[in-house]
Amino acid sequence: MRTTLHLACLAGVSALALAAQPALAADEPAAESAGSIVVTATKRAVALDQTPIAASAVSGKDLAAANAQSLGDYIARLPGVVFNDYQPGISEVVIRGIAATTYHEQGQTTVGYYLNEVPLVEPGFPIAIPDVDTFDLNRVEVLRGPQGTLFGSSTLGGLVNYVVNLADPTKIDAAASGLVGTTKNSHGEANYAAKAMINVPLVTDKLAVRLVALQRFDAGYLDNPGTGVNGSNDFRTRGLRGSVVFTPTAATKISYLSSWQDTYLEDQTYLDLDHPYIRNTARAEPQRTRFWMNSLRLDQDLGGAELTAIGSVIEKHNFTQFSYPYYYVTGVTTGSGAAYSAGNANANIKTAEVRLASKGNTPLRYLIGASYMEARKHSYDQIFQNGAAAYIDANPALFGGYAGSVLTPSDRLYGYLSDTYNQDVGVFGELTYAPRHDIEITVGGRYFWNRYNATVVNQAGALGGYPGGYNATDAKGYVSNKEDGFTPKVTITARPTKDFLAYATYSEGYRVGGINPNAGLLPTIPVKYNSDRVKNYEMGVKFHALDNRLYVEATVFNIDWKGIQARLFGPAPSYYSYVSNAGSANISGVELSATAQLARFASFSTSATVQDARLTAFLPDTFAVGGGYASGSVLPGSSRWSVANNLKFEFADAPLKPSFEVAHRYLSSAPVAFGNTATRGNFNIFDLRASVTVGEKLRVMVFANNVFDKFGILNAPFTSQAVPAGSIVRPRTLGLRADWSL
Repeated sequence: MRTTLHLACLAGVSALALAAQPALAADEPAAESAGSIVVTATKRAVALDQTPIAASAVSGKDLAAANAQSLGDYIARLPGVVFNDYQPGISEVVIRGIAATTYHEQGQTTVGYYLNEVPLVEPGFPIAIPDVDTFDLNRVEVLRGPQGTLFGSSTLGGLVNYVVNLADPTKIDAAASGLVGTTKNSHGEANYAAKAMINVPLVTDKLAVRLVALQRFDAGYLDNPGTGVNGSNDFRTRGLRGSVVFTPTAATKISYLSSWQDTYLEDQTYLDLDHPYIRNTARAEPQRTRFWMNSLRLDQDLGGAELTAIGSVIEKHNFTQFSYPYYYVTGVTTGSGAAYSAGNANANIKTAEVRLASKGNTPLRYLIGASYMEARKHSYDQIFQNGAAAYIDANPALFGGYAGSVLTPSDRLYGYLSDTYNQDVGVFGELTYAPRHDIEITVGGRYFWNRYNATVVNQAGALGGYPGGYNATDAKGYVSNKEDGFTPKVTITARPTKDFLAYATYSEGYRVGGINPNAGLLPTIPVKYNSDRVKNYEMGVKFHALDNRLYVEATVFNIDWKGIQARLFGPAPSYYSYVSNAGSANISGVELSATAQLARFASFSTSATVQDARLTAFLPDTFAVGGGYASGSVLPGSSRWSVANNLKFEFADAPLKPSFEVAHRYLSSAPVAFGNTATRGNFNIFDLRASVTVGEKLRVMVFANNVFDKFGILNAPFTSQAVPAGSIVRPRTLGLRADWSL
């Protein structure tokens, strides 16, 4: 595999060297959009190549050309980014290795998620992480490194900002996309997608509405002999999106955006890694997530400054069922007598932000603002086993003489009920001063104040503090905490020429604390945990060369992570999860991305990251061998190398404008969890695409994903617990796609 990695890196180096050869004619076009795409994730509209921050942006056009349908299709191809692709609807992006698990963070995510600058993820364990479908997206922006100054909590590693197209009052527009395909081991069941958009001006140049509808189905490729279903993990996504834009004057723009998405997974995606494409559970394990966002935005030109105000309301719901082969009371582990869990959770999130930013490229520029978030969550998780109460009544001596109605009311072995409230307030700003035309100094900071409280009840039951249950409360009748702090940022930027930018940055990020769900069930579990923080030092360059035929971004970074919110687990058979602030870590690395126009018809892009992410202090874990994890342990999921390459041939002057594309991705091995010898990664994935244009408006593509059908392990965090909990790269998938636009 070392040879394979060297070949992958050599491909990138060779292509860049080829781009530098003088044989290229001077009149050949530059790589389209290389670095010139305008991004707004810094709360200003700035071209990517002029933004002194480690950032990537993928345009909607490029997403369509790459046949990207969802986040996992493109996000891991960006430098510094991996994807903990485990359960659809709540899988997490990890940037620069800032993660303590390859499963789900127990608390707030380490990466922020936004839709047109509206935060999508609440504090604490997220009810859902919306994976916004790529259809009619304008672009996806990814900022690497902590963004605590402008965006607040949940941005320790960085953020992902989806930008959807809004209604356009200047023209009628429409588009549609369709897809059919097949995946290995799907037993003849087809993948499909159908998507459509229409944009209608109601008052020319003043008022317009845009509507989007979509449905996508990914056929299952795992067989479950326990339920007798082949291809059991069918996955369906459907969504509606609408926007209204009103521009009463040239200086005023009012935008309303509503986005609804529903996902349904018929059976989980993890499998027994010793038996490829087999998962064996007594019951199906479905999961459903729903997300509905409504936001209203005002953009007002005040002459010398721009005022932006955004308000939003988000509703989320998640239902998940799991089957347990070893729980608990009756000894039955098969069929309807096996234990199973049913979890329901809902969240309501309200956010508001107002900011004022100076206009123009003056020597002194400013941005000031304030933000507010209020989140309420309710969750109820239960474990049942049919016949448990009757079994206890028939065997009282085995259960201390308790009745079945006491230990397992309604056959419930465990019940966890929580209601949480979070409030987060921030005041932020940046000031940029340019003492000369080629030098800028930016200083900024955010003062934040947050509080949270919760009622946590572990109900009476065989696994939940029986016979009376357990309430995690303080003197006020609930668990509560509050914190405040300041996150600074300093950036020095140099632009010696119009084609070259260099910068050095110090920045910080933080994640709010929370409540432990299982506090009281084990004496070592703390009732609550505090925030954790990162300090980031980085330097980067961005430059165009060879008459814009080559664009390069490179970054070197070093991050210190303190008070890690480590997700830990209790002993068998319950494996209660909890969070403890423990240990520290350091992550250092280099990120590179480049685009080269090799010839008029050929282009090549590459991204590569090499990083080292390790604990710098002992991380205690009461239930681990040795009582914890030693300094020097690699952070879960932190691959040392990740590489993505893309070679494309486009013949714009030929009939039908054919194009051919080869995409490659390599991920080196990494541990799946602290104290776990299993690894993920160590695979190369190749995709092929070919397309033609029919009549200027219709683009038809044939594609082959995972051409060599690599059995690439993405996750296996619980293998040490004798549970088949691995997930893999989707097997070889072939298909046909058509995109039409007015």
